[in-house]
Amino acid sequence: GDSCCNPRSMGYVRKMVEDKVPGIYVLSLRIGSNLIQDMENSFFMNVNDQVREVCNQLAKDPRLKGGYNAMGFSQGGQFLRAVAQRCPSPPMLNLISIGGQHQGSVYGFPRCPGESSHICDWIRKTLDVGAYTQAVQEHLVQAEYWHDPLKEEDYRKNSIFLADINQERGINETYKKNLMALKKFVMVKFLNDTMVDPPISEWFGFYKSGQAKETIPLRETSLYTEVR
Repeated sequence: GDSCCNPRSMGYVRKMVEDKVPGIYVLSLRIGSNLIQDMENSFFMNVNDQVREVCNQLAKDPRLKGGYNAMGFSQGGQFLRAVAQRCPSPPMLNLISIGGQHQGSVYGFPRCPGESSHICDWIRKTLDVGAYTQAVQEHLVQAEYWHDPLKEEDYRKNSIFLADINQERGINETYKKNLMALKKFVMVKFLNDTMVDPPISEWFGFYKSGQAKETIPLRETSLYTEVR
């Protein structure tokens, strides 16, 4: 529901970084040919296509050929992690994820961002009815990281994005190698988050399978214990 260059959000962050680090080059990623498309794509463009588009943007930018640092906010944090795993050239040196839902998010779509409340209402209803159907997975971004602890099999089988980058259907050694190439991977969790459920997903934790009350930290997940 945001855009690359909104002066009150991503545009503000870009200016802040430029002010703090004189001479730095900052690329604020835009997905689409204009700001309206950029906002709409944050809801409706297949995440795998978005990642491919970003990989192309990075590869074509001569100022990044020696490597770059990445900073992602909310779903942008997990999408940039996919860039790190799938696109090692140019190399991502460090990744800062701020509020990224790395184990996914589930249950409702509270305080949906953006200007249009009717879009948010439609997304809520669609996710509740069929988050793991092929049509919804292909065309609704939030469904692609919808992780329902009560429907783990459906999630692992049908999630076209998150289950893949989180190694839920087998180990992709290339993903693992590329992520390990990062110098630092910093995950920032908001203390009063009302968007991400559960908030511990921002630190790679999640609900214990089969229920939606008790959470476990990263080090107790199979992702960690099996070194995926």
